[in-house]
Amino acid sequence: MIRLVLPPHLQTLARVGAEVTLDVRGPVTQRAILDAIEARYPTLRGTIRDQVTQQRRAYVRFFACQEDVSHDPPDAPLPDPVATGAEPFLVVGALAGG
Repeated sequence: MIRLVLPPHLQTLARVGAEVTLDVRGPVTQRAILDAIEARYPTLRGTIRDQVTQQRRAYVRFFACQEDVSHDPPDAPLPDPVATGAEPFLVVGALAGG
């Protein structure tokens, strides 16, 4: 089981707590996790990534094992601690401003 941590506004949309567990078949990648969360919680479609291009939204970041993996290829395998559920995969709403 994969552990996924969502920011508060996505928790509200999906009506879930901060952490969700997902069953991901095959290699554990960003794409596989996002496909699983959108399948389980359809209200999240289009909020984390664009529905047409499948590109990550500009102000959303992904973290695995305390490292920003936002710019990694979506089909790159995630670290083993994330794949085994020992560490969560984090979806973080980025802030901008000055």
